[in-house]
Amino acid sequence: MNLSRFLKPELIKLELDTKIEFDPEKETNSQKRLWKIKEAVLEELVELLDRSGKVCNKHKLFLDLLNREKKASTAIGKGIAIPHVRTMQVREFIIGFARSKEGYEFDSLDKEPVQLFFISAAPPYDDALYLKVFKALAELLHSDSLKEELLTANSEYEIIRTIHKAE
Repeated sequence: MNLSRFLKPELIKLELDTKIEFDPEKETNSQKRLWKIKEAVLEELVELLDRSGKVCNKHKLFLDLLNREKKASTAIGKGIAIPHVRTMQVREFIIGFARSKEGYEFDSLDKEPVQLFFISAAPPYDDALYLKVFKALAELLHSDSLKEELLTANSEYEIIRTIHKAE
C-alpha cells in the first residue's frame, strides 16, 4: 500500500508544541497526570488534522479520539503511537504525522515516551481503506532504521520520502 500518498506536508509537524506543566505537590495521581498529557497531545494532533479541511467538527473529533484512547492505548511501543478513530467528524480518510524529540508519556506498552505520532481518522463507512492503512503502517513501523530516519528528518518532504522509500 502506498501510505506516502496520504501524507501531505501541511499534515506533518516536525516538533509538537504541547507543553504540560505539573505541580509535583498537586499532581500526585499518575493516572490523572497521564490523561492530562494525552488530552493535550491529542488536542494538538486534532489541530493538525483540521488543516486538511476534511474535519467537520474538531471538538467532537477530539472527544472521539479521547474515547478511543480510553478503550486501549494507541501507543504501540518503541516510541510510536497511532491514535486512530472511525468517526462521522471527518469527510474522508485523513492521516497526519507529528513528532517530539523529547517524547511524551502516552501509556505505551513498553512504558517508553512516545516520539512519533501517526494520527488517522476515517468515516465509519470507510472500513476497508482505514484497516489497510492501519495494517500497512503497523508493519512499516517495525523497522528501527525507519524510526531513526523519521526522528532525524529535517523537513516535511523528507518525512514523506522516508516513508515512501520504506514501502
